[in-house]
Amino acid sequence: MDKEAQCCSTHLIEGDGTFNAVGLDNFIKQVKLAECGLSYAVVAIMGPQSSGKSTLLNHLFNTNFREMDAYRGRSQTTKGIWIARCAGIEPCTIVMDLEGTDGRERGEDDTAFEKQSALFALAVSDIVLINMWCHDIGREQAANKPLLKTVFQVMLRLFSPRKTTLMFVIRDKTRTPLENLEPVLREDIQKIWDSVPKPEAHKRTPLSDFFNVQVVALSSYEEKEEQFKEQVASLRQKFFHSIAPGGLAGDRRGVVPASGFSFSAQQIWKVIKENKDLDLPAHKVMVATVRCEEIANEKYSSFVANEDWLELEEAVQSQLVPGFGRKLSSLLSNCLFSYDEEATYFEDSVRSTKRKQLEEKLLQLVQPAYQLMLEHIRSGTLDYFKKALNDSLNGGQGFAAAARDCTTKSTRLFDEQCKDAIIKQANWDSAKARDKFSRDLESHIAEVRTAKLSELTALYESKLKNALYSSVEALLEGGSDDTWPAIRKLLNHETETAISEFSVALSGFEMDEEDEEDMISKLRNYARGVVEAKTREEAGRVLYRMKERFTSIFNHDNDSMPRVWTGKEDIRAITKTARSSSLKLLSVLAAIRLDEDTDTIGDTLVLALVDPKKGTSKSTALQDPLASSTWEEVPATKTLITPVQCKSLWNQFQRETEYTITQAIASQEANKRNNNWLPPPWAIAAMVVLGFNEFMTLLRNPLWLLVIFVSYLLLKALWVQLDISGEFRNGALPGILSLSTKFLPTVTNLLRKLAEEGQRPTTTDAHSNTSNPPQASRIIQGVVGSNSGFSSTASSEVTMENEVEYTSPSRHDKDL
Repeated sequence: MDKEAQCCSTHLIEGDGTFNAVGLDNFIKQVKLAECGLSYAVVAIMGPQSSGKSTLLNHLFNTNFREMDAYRGRSQTTKGIWIARCAGIEPCTIVMDLEGTDGRERGEDDTAFEKQSALFALAVSDIVLINMWCHDIGREQAANKPLLKTVFQVMLRLFSPRKTTLMFVIRDKTRTPLENLEPVLREDIQKIWDSVPKPEAHKRTPLSDFFNVQVVALSSYEEKEEQFKEQVASLRQKFFHSIAPGGLAGDRRGVVPASGFSFSAQQIWKVIKENKDLDLPAHKVMVATVRCEEIANEKYSSFVANEDWLELEEAVQSQLVPGFGRKLSSLLSNCLFSYDEEATYFEDSVRSTKRKQLEEKLLQLVQPAYQLMLEHIRSGTLDYFKKALNDSLNGGQGFAAAARDCTTKSTRLFDEQCKDAIIKQANWDSAKARDKFSRDLESHIAEVRTAKLSELTALYESKLKNALYSSVEALLEGGSDDTWPAIRKLLNHETETAISEFSVALSGFEMDEEDEEDMISKLRNYARGVVEAKTREEAGRVLYRMKERFTSIFNHDNDSMPRVWTGKEDIRAITKTARSSSLKLLSVLAAIRLDEDTDTIGDTLVLALVDPKKGTSKSTALQDPLASSTWEEVPATKTLITPVQCKSLWNQFQRETEYTITQAIASQEANKRNNNWLPPPWAIAAMVVLGFNEFMTLLRNPLWLLVIFVSYLLLKALWVQLDISGEFRNGALPGILSLSTKFLPTVTNLLRKLAEEGQRPTTTDAHSNTSNPPQASRIIQGVVGSNSGFSSTASSEVTMENEVEYTSPSRHDKDL
């Protein structure tokens, strides 16, 4: 009830043409239209019967027009013209629901009311909705083109011009995009306007002066109800403030005040009813229009179902079809020729118009297949180009020449295949496809070119890295005054060699001189970066390298032989040499010297760390030359180890190498002690002075010498057997304990050997009388040799001396 009270639906014009003036006056009072002044809008809808006009208005404006019950069949629902107020839309908007056109209730010959109601709607309304089915676009009757043509002509003749918005509402929109449907409708409206005879005052007036044409599309209400409602809700927003500037009717003209709307509408309908010029088109034109439309539709359907076309369409979906243009042109020619044969006796203008429409529909049908064919040609030719370019490059041809030759061949092949796909009936240009193909070629060439240049650059960068990395490392390990000159020489040689080969390789690309120089510069910088990176890496390990250098020099002589600390070496001088060499390595790694710039890093380190006295004597103002974070005349970008860091590293280096020096000194002292068995000189002098009497006693009695000598041999044998020096290496207490367990067995064994040697028969009396002492020594030596696996140098000398003494008498006897 609320909805009906708001919209106030009223039957404005009966089906027989009677105008309901009383009902209109009551309607104006109910909706208070007279109070609106000029702030109101009138909307009308027209279109074929049962096309859903009332349904659209009820959903769009919340009206309650009667709708067709689809379950009872399709029949006339709205008779005459109904009027209602749009609920909830500002400003006040009036909507008129017109009786549908082309209804069977009125018949084929009684269409005068249709024309009259349509003319009335155009004359009264600010916005006219033209409801049509999507699949009827292009048809003469369903699209209301004859109706609009007559309405335009009579409107110009009867009424003063006003601005009306024509909104074509396309119902049950199909997959055809709205962008393709809208130009067709606008073109049809423009053609109708151009063909309408106009009064002298409006012969050159454009359509836009009288009408604003808009096109909207809605989904099917029955099949997609929710989507339909969403689209209608979006369309409803356009009717809010429709008469404001920029609105749907923002530029309307000749608006009647709301208080005079009833009288104005009655006068307009009266004029329309009395006009006798609103007759149907000539019967001949009407028949020609209908019949040619039927023939065209029949031929279109026949073409769509043609097996040859279906096979061609299916084949082109997956592959390139040879002779595509020739085959399709033949099918289109046969279809159009068949139309010409059947429509040859109808009016020329109508026949030609319908033939053109049929041809446009056929071309629109086959255009997707043609586009697919062009796509197959493009992709196939592009693949051919890629393979040809790859083969040419693998064959050793220069990149630029290979790309140029392959492009020429591929473009020629593309043009030949496009020419084979041309459809005679269509004036389609393959320029867009050719432009896209050209862009694809350029894109692939650029991609391959970039990849090849990257590979080439990576190759020579790898060569430079392999050539420089190990060599620079070896030179830096050397750490001498010639290190950086040698590195610069190596860098220049390897870089120039690589650049020479790189330039030859780049010549095949035919690059701009500027681009080539840029790539060469990058390669040169890369080589420099390799050296700098390796130097920075070595600088990070400088302490390890310094200790390694110190250890190598300190522990090896000039012939690279390991040093034996015998006590004759000058450890202080060796230490200074080793530290100076390590300091030289530190100065070499303190900064990058790839440019031939001089610096004083080495001298500063020597004066500050090795000879600090000389440094302070030369400059008393600067107390610590290493108390800085930068070197003089060395940029920060080339500094690897700052003066402060050098001092810290040197202190750490000295601490970590002190142990090696201490060990060397200790080893030298130990060797001195081990090699010096004699007592001190003062002890020897004391022994000579105090033992003079004993010495003279021995000279007077030689038997004591024999006893002492034999005792010495016995003690020597015990010394060797017990390995006294070896036992005491592990300490005094362990040595004493070990000797205590071995002493008695060793003495027993020694006595047994002496006994065995004493039982051997003597050879001659003379020999036995002259060689008793030597014989005793030989017995003891035999015991020593048989019971010990080794003997000292002293015992060997004694043995050899006694053997000489023993054999010399024999040789003397022989001589006698």
